Amino acid sequence: MSQQLPSTPFFTEVRQILNQARTQVAQTVNTAMVEAYWQIGKRIVEEEQGGSAQAEYGSGLLKELSKQLNKEFGKGFSYANLRNFRQFYLIYPDGSNCYALRSNLSWTHHRSIMRVDDAAARAYYIEQCSRENWSTRTLERQIQPHTYQRLLSTKKSTEDSENNTLSTQSSALNILKDPYVLEFLKLPEEPSLQERELETALINDLQKFLLELGGGFSFVARQMRISTETSHFYLDLVFYNYLLKCFVVVDLKTTKLTHQDIGQMDMYVRMFDDLKRGEDDNPTIGIILCADKDETMVQYSVLKESEQLFASKYRTILPSEEELIAELERERRLLE
Repeated sequence: MSQQLPSTPFFTEVRQILNQARTQVAQTVNTAMVEAYWQIGKRIVEEEQGGSAQAEYGSGLLKELSKQLNKEFGKGFSYANLRNFRQFYLIYPDGSNCYALRSNLSWTHHRSIMRVDDAAARAYYIEQCSRENWSTRTLERQIQPHTYQRLLSTKKSTEDSENNTLSTQSSALNILKDPYVLEFLKLPEEPSLQERELETALINDLQKFLLELGGGFSFVARQMRISTETSHFYLDLVFYNYLLKCFVVVDLKTTKLTHQDIGQMDMYVRMFDDLKRGEDDNPTIGIILCADKDETMVQYSVLKESEQLFASKYRTILPSEEELIAELERERRLLE
């Protein structure tokens, strides 16, 4: 029976060296296999193009190749996998300059990303996977509710508005989404949902909520009290975003957005900047997370002019691709 090394500084350092080496070996093997699959895909395409009857020849070629490779190298080279290799090359034909091949993503990551039709969206998921070290499950969670499309819609909607020249807002638009999809909470999408219920559910599943919020968010407090000489106020959720270098105050509303909600958030952000913001922090951002909103109200309220205030809807069920696209297009048309 093997024994673990004692926990002394010397043995701990030796463990770290070995674990680091194993990680590097695994990454090297992963990169080599991804590149090999790309090379196989390239050869398949080249061979198919040399056939007289391309479609029939390609199908027969892959079936025979699958049989031979499985016989010699074992499982993993099914007809479906060979089609994936072929598609991998067709999506990234310029392999020598392709960031996808040089990234630290596994083949499973790439198979998920290949299902995304939009090239810009694929590039976004590759970049985020590499930078945030997303697992394959996290990647699927980001692709299913169309994270990239929601970011793009939020950015375009605000850029289409007037007076959008402020740097803090432009940076925030690369992170903030509309709508936020909170299907992992398993809450019913109904008017009877209470704000405290939503808040508790978000705290209980904070890790997934942080992923849905986007890059750079860390949790600070729930029901944070900020006080003036005469009054106390309680902020639902407070985060800090290290990419934006600012605090983010989230106010939860389980009803449709109102002028009162906007005015309340404007006051919260001003108070937070005055009482809590540090010297090195950028201006605080306020997000009103609401069940619904009227874009006409957004256009003619302080939200339009402010670089610090945002209103986003939330969904407690995962919308279909058609529903989400229709919702994004509807909001875009209203803004235009």
